[in-house]
Amino acid sequence: MTAPFSADRPVLVLYAGGTLGMVASPRGLAAGGNMNARLRSALATLPPTRQARLPAFVVKETDEPIDSSAATAMDWQRLGHTIAKALPDYAGVVVLHGTDTLAWTAASLAYQLQGLDRPVIVTGAMRPLEAQYSDALANVELALRFATEPRLQEVSVAFADKLFRGVRTRKRHSEASDAFASPNYPLLGERVGDDTVIYPARGLEAQQRGAPRFELPDYAALAAGGVARIVLWPGIQAWQLATWLEDNRVQGALLEVWGGGNAPEDPALLGVLAKATGEGKLLAAVTQCPHGGIAIGQYAAGLGLAEAGVLSGDAMTPEAALTKLVHLLAQPLDERERKRRFLTALVGER
Repeated sequence: MTAPFSADRPVLVLYAGGTLGMVASPRGLAAGGNMNARLRSALATLPPTRQARLPAFVVKETDEPIDSSAATAMDWQRLGHTIAKALPDYAGVVVLHGTDTLAWTAASLAYQLQGLDRPVIVTGAMRPLEAQYSDALANVELALRFATEPRLQEVSVAFADKLFRGVRTRKRHSEASDAFASPNYPLLGERVGDDTVIYPARGLEAQQRGAPRFELPDYAALAAGGVARIVLWPGIQAWQLATWLEDNRVQGALLEVWGGGNAPEDPALLGVLAKATGEGKLLAAVTQCPHGGIAIGQYAAGLGLAEAGVLSGDAMTPEAALTKLVHLLAQPLDERERKRRFLTALVGER
């Protein structure tokens, strides 16, 4: 896959956009450039003892840094291909990304970069790098410190002194600097004083040796809305669900259901789901609750989902489940294999 891991290589810092690198414009904050000089200037303000712990790094910018609210599956694909191509030359990669869809990008990268043997760390900031009280410098420092850790062999998210599994991460707050959480999986590591600590046995290095190698399919066919996200609400009607699922452009959908896997016992609504799965569309469900998972069929109110062919997402986040649907549907797999892989933990997502 890549040249053997070596901490002697530099870290690649890849700026994809987001608040961290934004600057003022007539229309408000917008993506800024010159990240190499700006990052080095900011890191030079750290105490000498902390500067000494930073690895050598190279800064590159994507062709078109974006506000992450505009990210698409094609952006995930481009980023995945860029990282895969660059990895042999670096000890690890730090991706600077907007926080709005950071968890989605981290999850997608995890599926694309299966079998990693070095860190790929996604981070960002709630305030621009040069802003007063910015969290950007601390997050970049944290990501750089973890980026040469040989025991970290997966995509992770570094934010607010914590290191999360990328495919288990969610943004939980729109304003606070401690904006991210991992609802159903413990931290991979964190900063303790001036030290960065990795927790043994929690990472893929210990859990999934011999995992599949990189998968870099073409997401173009899904980029125009091929996978839908449908959050159930009280009173949802079959015709409303059919509006989504009977469109030929929709190849799969993520349903966010209630509690431990419940949905209305409405024959018409369940019939829409059964029709979609019968046509080969890949449907999966996760809970709307911020913590916990689902077990479809445990309650009578959820049995209809199982009978309609909806797959259980267990305790996956919506970000992990939807990006997994995109990833599987982009590949030349038969329906049975797609379902099997969805129900299998590929990168610790379930």
